[in-house]
Amino acid sequence: MTEPVVDTASSLAARTITPVELPRHRWGRHDAPARALVVHGLGSNGPSTWRICAALADRGWLVEAVDLRGHGVAPRALDYRVEAYAADLLATRPTPVPGVGHTAWDLVVGHSLGGAATAVAAAADPRWAAAVVLLDPAIALDDHDAEIIRASQEAAFADNTIASVRAKNPEWHPLDVEIKVQAVSEASRWAIEQTSEQNHPWDVRPAAAALRNPTFVIASDPEVYSLFRGALAAEVLANRQVSLTIVQGAGHNVHRDRPAETTKAIGDWAELQLEQRSRRET
Repeated sequence: MTEPVVDTASSLAARTITPVELPRHRWGRHDAPARALVVHGLGSNGPSTWRICAALADRGWLVEAVDLRGHGVAPRALDYRVEAYAADLLATRPTPVPGVGHTAWDLVVGHSLGGAATAVAAAADPRWAAAVVLLDPAIALDDHDAEIIRASQEAAFADNTIASVRAKNPEWHPLDVEIKVQAVSEASRWAIEQTSEQNHPWDVRPAAAALRNPTFVIASDPEVYSLFRGALAAEVLANRQVSLTIVQGAGHNVHRDRPAETTKAIGDWAELQLEQRSRRET
């Protein structure tokens, strides 16, 4: 366990949340000059983000993906509010390497629940991450979206087989299918259920409005299915630090549905942020 941090990023009253230490999965050289953290969505695990992590590592980054509380092999807990997930992320810093001074992430990428928790963490402490990418983030859920997510998670636990996942997602890479089955088998069903129950209503728009570092939203196609659309997207984009691209033909799992387009968008934008920051510092 690590030292408690204080949640200051949501509309809730500030309160102390004790974080858990999140397991890490790493890609890339340990002496890489740039560090990224990748955060999965509800019902997934760190390895499920392998396409993003491998693509960034190929560009010269050291990338660490975590298992969120209640997921993968991470510690279990009673608190599954988005703010608790965010507290865990704020306590997660780049692995120190002798001679390489990194106390903050150069980039944090978060999908869905991971995107919401990343937004809350980044708003609470702008020094935690220099730049943020949110993949179809769950910033606010209406009752319709909340029910779709609840039903999807129930169905995943009810029939967690290679054949079932492949039938629902015929375009996914075979590794994505395998890892999805693994992720569901490792996850706590109670934790998944509590994540929905404890975040009703689900709304971290105050955190999105408070973001002060460059933030890039990569949303899925509303014609397929997207959590980041319409009036919500317009409200979040009123923050001038936030920009948007939409991956045509992709559903909510943009990194699995359209991995080449998604990883290129992440890598190109992240490298642009590094270049701009280097210019400012020289």
